[in-house]
Amino acid sequence: MVFSTPIFLFGFMPLFLVAYYLTPPRHRTKTLLIASCLFYGWWKLGYLALVLGIASLSYLAGALALRATTEQGRLWAVRFGVVTNIAILGWFKYAWFIAGSYTDALTRLGVEAGGGISLPEIVLPIGLSFLVFQSISYILDVARGDAPPARRLVDFLAFSTLYPQLIAGPILRYKDLAHQFEHRSHTMAKFTQGVRRFITGLAMKILIADSVAPLTDRLFALPAPSATEAWLAASAYAVQLFFDFAGYSAMAIGLGLMLGFRFMENFNSPYVSRSVTEFWRRWHISLSTWLRDYLYVPLGGNRAGSVRTYRNLLLTMVLGGLWHGANWTFILWGIWHGGLMAIERAFGAKGRDTVWPRLIAWPLTLVFVLIGWVMFRAESIAQGFAIYGGMIGQNGWTISAEVALMTRPTEVICLILGAVLSVHPMWWPALRSLLPAATPPTHSGLAGLRALTLFALCAVIIQARGEAPFLYFQF
Repeated sequence: MVFSTPIFLFGFMPLFLVAYYLTPPRHRTKTLLIASCLFYGWWKLGYLALVLGIASLSYLAGALALRATTEQGRLWAVRFGVVTNIAILGWFKYAWFIAGSYTDALTRLGVEAGGGISLPEIVLPIGLSFLVFQSISYILDVARGDAPPARRLVDFLAFSTLYPQLIAGPILRYKDLAHQFEHRSHTMAKFTQGVRRFITGLAMKILIADSVAPLTDRLFALPAPSATEAWLAASAYAVQLFFDFAGYSAMAIGLGLMLGFRFMENFNSPYVSRSVTEFWRRWHISLSTWLRDYLYVPLGGNRAGSVRTYRNLLLTMVLGGLWHGANWTFILWGIWHGGLMAIERAFGAKGRDTVWPRLIAWPLTLVFVLIGWVMFRAESIAQGFAIYGGMIGQNGWTISAEVALMTRPTEVICLILGAVLSVHPMWWPALRSLLPAATPPTHSGLAGLRALTLFALCAVIIQARGEAPFLYFQF
């Protein structure tokens, strides 16, 4: 089930909210758990057992670590929980990648194909990467004493299966929500805020991301794109990915507010960044902070000299890239970002807004990010380098007649609109200062009307287009 489908918008969500608020407060977490299981089981019932199994195992590992009377016992409990989580993720997400890479290596060495590894068909459960990271953070936080353990198994199961964010984040930590499972407020103001936030995210997905997606797909499918087509492809994907993923995060945060929860923000205008380091403080914030706290810092962070700091940055981003998918393209994308962050650190990025000259810091960073997005989007390294070849003018500079003919005006309009909105902190303060101030009642009424109009427009478009899964479902 997808947030942007009629069955969710007009069926599951309203029925669940009615049931949730009719349930006595002390039992609402149980109602949430049941609804989350129904939501996930709608996709594939068999994998619901896997999700609940991972959550129960992680809960057990945290309890064993907490009750261990020796340091060795605590370490074994942590290893049991973390290694098991990683092994499950590794099987579903990386087994085919490893087997395929091994077989390709044998082929290049001239060994018979029969010497490769044969595996059954493996389907990656949606949201498994997010669940595993959340489970690992819980085990480590409890073992370190950084967070209290879940007082009830039902609370932790509800947290692990929390349907608003399980599929594509943000990556939550139980220590940030533990008190909300015990005491969360339900107010009309919070609920209304949640509805508006949800509709905003829905509009980001339906009106911008899905409108730009066909243009992105056509441009990336070109075997020999011109410079204009290649840069347009990277820009279109940058807009599509941001509004798709940030839209999902906004919808998840909005749903959380409707249920009384406050989730962390996952995006903070990343395309206004003036360095790659700043970009990662603004993009997918829940992932970047997770990688920092549970990978970069344990590796040594910046505590062991410059060379090891650069190594740790590079390794963290490579593993972050691999987390996104089992493909060499993601590894190269991680190397690109990790290498740029290491260079910026060498130039003194720590504690500074940017290390690049101020006049070119923003456009230079944007170019770096766009170059990275090409390999992130590419289905293969060859496709990625075909786009790079176009970017430097190998295939000319103009848009072909075929591409111009197939490009619809709505795609261009939505691309421009998305680009403008994605950098709104650069122009909105100046524009706002020129607008007359609205009184609170008028502002509230306009906000409600805007939300209702956006929802109606999205509903009409959804009926016309059909289902369009979120991009991060594949990760």
